[in-house]
Amino acid sequence: MKTNFGMLATGEQAQLYTITDGIITAKITDFGATLVSLIVPDKAGLPVDVNLGYDDVTGYATLGGHLGATVGRNANRIGKASFYISDKFVQLGVNDNKNNLHSGPNCYDYRLWNLISHKNNKITFGLNSPDGDQGFPGNAKIQVTYCVENSGLKITYDGICDQDTVFNMTNHSYFNLAGHNHPELAMEQTLMMPATFFNVSDNESIPTGELRPVAGTPMDFTAPKAIGRDIETDYEPLHLQFGYDHNFEVRCNPCAVLHSDSTGITMQVHTDCPGIQFYSGNYLNNPGKDGVFYTRRGGIALETQFYPDSVNHPEWPQPFVKANTPYHSETFYQFV
Repeated sequence: MKTNFGMLATGEQAQLYTITDGIITAKITDFGATLVSLIVPDKAGLPVDVNLGYDDVTGYATLGGHLGATVGRNANRIGKASFYISDKFVQLGVNDNKNNLHSGPNCYDYRLWNLISHKNNKITFGLNSPDGDQGFPGNAKIQVTYCVENSGLKITYDGICDQDTVFNMTNHSYFNLAGHNHPELAMEQTLMMPATFFNVSDNESIPTGELRPVAGTPMDFTAPKAIGRDIETDYEPLHLQFGYDHNFEVRCNPCAVLHSDSTGITMQVHTDCPGIQFYSGNYLNNPGKDGVFYTRRGGIALETQFYPDSVNHPEWPQPFVKANTPYHSETFYQFV
């Protein structure tokens, strides 16, 4: 199903597409290849929208927050908005202090993507990113596919470029398994992540290079706990980022398990990425869809990715992709 999703200031019409397997339903707009809603059954079999979003394209174009966004070419932060690739210096746009966040100005989620295909349970969007786009080298062809299957939502990223470049794509959905309309319950969700270390960051959220063990710290989610339990602990990494906004290692799958007691909904995160950024919505302050106001920490993001600023840390897994070499990555949000 396809419906109009509003008009952009440019006069372009955005569309909203629906995919479903009869149990789970996802709605995605071509503006930013953005996940607008994700409706899953609760413990009583009633539908619950667990994804924060806006009512129409105007919200996505003007209110920010990257809600549900497809992020690329590089997710998260790059220190000093620069790096070297194949001995070539690359300068990106600055949009977060002196750094680059989510690839900088003119992010992918502020563009209309092309519809490639649309089936009952699957949809694919494409985007051409020219050489020098946001500062990245090479002409890149990118596709993002959403597929509802096996009790979950699978997101697949594919790309190819005619020069050596960076591909580190993610989805920036904010989840609240109590329902997007219950921001007051978001911090009561329990989270389990089997990661043994996390990236320590400075006051601009750029990794220092330290990979710190989670054991004995408020960052330890190896056993399920309420997200809000330790969030106000007197611990410097939490102070610097105003809560959780840190990358954790992916050492196995599922790499994260989120649960809400109020609805009985449990979501597992599976990925082929080396890291997952856990963000506790510390800067949420947005009027959302259905008349709901998303207060601070009214939802959380679990962004699968390479480590932040990995392009400047050769000792970490790298997002560099050689010219004419296909890039492929998958993340699966499974409801169990």
